[in-house]
Amino acid sequence: MLLFLFCLFIVVVVIQFLYYVVFFGKFSFAKKQTLTPKRIPISVIVCAKNEAENVKQFVPILAEQDYPDFEIVLIDDASSDETLDLFEVFEKQYSNIKLVKVANNEAFWGNKKFALTLGIKAAKNEYLLFTDADCYPTSRDWIKEMSSNFTQQKTIVLGYGAYEKIKGSFFNKIIRFETLLTAVQYFGWAKIGKPYMGVGRNLAYKREEFFKTNGFIDHMKIRSGDDDLFINQASTSKNTTICFSRESFTFSKPKTTFSDWFTQKRRHVSTAKHYKAFDRIQLALFFLTQLLFIVLPIVLLIFQFQWIVVLSLIGFRYLFAWISMGFAAGKLNEKDTMYWFPVIELVLIFTQLNIFITNTFSKPVHWK
Repeated sequence: MLLFLFCLFIVVVVIQFLYYVVFFGKFSFAKKQTLTPKRIPISVIVCAKNEAENVKQFVPILAEQDYPDFEIVLIDDASSDETLDLFEVFEKQYSNIKLVKVANNEAFWGNKKFALTLGIKAAKNEYLLFTDADCYPTSRDWIKEMSSNFTQQKTIVLGYGAYEKIKGSFFNKIIRFETLLTAVQYFGWAKIGKPYMGVGRNLAYKREEFFKTNGFIDHMKIRSGDDDLFINQASTSKNTTICFSRESFTFSKPKTTFSDWFTQKRRHVSTAKHYKAFDRIQLALFFLTQLLFIVLPIVLLIFQFQWIVVLSLIGFRYLFAWISMGFAAGKLNEKDTMYWFPVIELVLIFTQLNIFITNTFSKPVHWK
């Protein structure tokens, strides 16, 4: 039995090497992007439901983007706070803002995808750039950076949606490292030619891609997934590219309590079960090998079975994972999370396991 576990541990380390160095390495070790700015008309789409405090801060930042031809489509999804009032003020203040009001609809109540569909149809431009109501771009060149990646073939652009840093907060580092790891995964697989998700905090695509898949119709009943389920369905190796210049990032305010963050992650994980079979398998295999990498060496070391080799493999695995993630963290400006890499990874592995168990017995709550 110990020999079997030892052989299994070797296989686990090999699989982890393939993920971190080969698959994720496609992004981690990629060269810096050099693109020619474009002047294609862009529609920035923001959907909000009861986000008065956020839109008050962030819509003016969007309106001040340094780009020659863009509109902002603000979608109020039947808010019960002052969101709609603020949107109406912004519509009068800025000539390039268009307001879409969504009334309560029994068939689509609380479904963000219905509201987004109305906003996409109302947009005047073919190229669409999405962010959330609680997000803001890191620079005035956000639109320019994201739109520069569009070509005749590349009609979907996956961007990076970061979270604000909270000084002295270890929990904040956990959130940001998890966001980094997620980005490394979907950026890496996109570079390989197997794109499987994106984040609505920073995502762009041509409107024709939306209509090719009949919008969100195939997963309209699933409350989440307006970003990742759509990309999982619409993206291919030919039509998808990534953008990771620092001027293209967006920032969101992170959760400050574990319970709120745990609830958020439950929603994300519950959506992933609707991905294509290959994507579900590769994500499950990555998590399984992460978990086994923790469990197997503990058993082997307790019985002192080939302990020198086991310790060497542990060191080798942490070395290549640290290097790969370190290069990625440099690109995405998350280097400070890497100092705690082994500890944060351990927390995330068992949090993920907890989420899987919790979601098995109860359904998470989705759009507000």
